[in-house]
Amino acid sequence: MIDGVRIIPLKQIKDDRGMVMHMMRSDSPWFKGFGEVYFSLVNHGVVKAWKRHKKMTQSFVVPEGEIKLVLYDKRDGSNTHGEFQTVEMGALKYCMLQIPPMIWYGFKAVGDGHAIIANCTDIPHDTNESEHMDRFDPAISYKWDR
Repeated sequence: MIDGVRIIPLKQIKDDRGMVMHMMRSDSPWFKGFGEVYFSLVNHGVVKAWKRHKKMTQSFVVPEGEIKLVLYDKRDGSNTHGEFQTVEMGALKYCMLQIPPMIWYGFKAVGDGHAIIANCTDIPHDTNESEHMDRFDPAISYKWDR
C-alpha cells in the first residue's frame, strides 16, 4: 500500500426494493472535512490519467460499474516513493479509496459498461491546486492497455 492511501470497506444494505450504499459521515474517523462532492462518468475502456492534487484529499466511491484505479507515489522522502498501487473497485467491490495530496492517480472503466465515481473532497476544487500529465507520459512508467 502507498503511504497515506486508505481503503475503507463500506456497507451496502440490500433488500427486494434495491439498496442503500453508504459513503461518508461527518462522524467517520476518516472524515477530513467537506469541500465538495462531484461525480465522474467514465465510458467503458476509457483511461483518465494522470492527475494529482497539491492540498486536496479525495475520497472515491464507485456505486455503479467498475474501475481499475492506479496510484503512483512520486513524493520525495516518502516511504513508498516510486511505488504503484492498483485498486479494483465498484458496486461488487464496494469500498472507499482515500487519496492523500501529492499522489498521482488515474483510472479506467472496466467491466461491461460505464462507471460512475463519486468523489467527496476535503476542500473545494481549485484549478491551480492540481496538476495533470498525459496518460502515456514516460515520467510515470505504467502501461495502460491501449
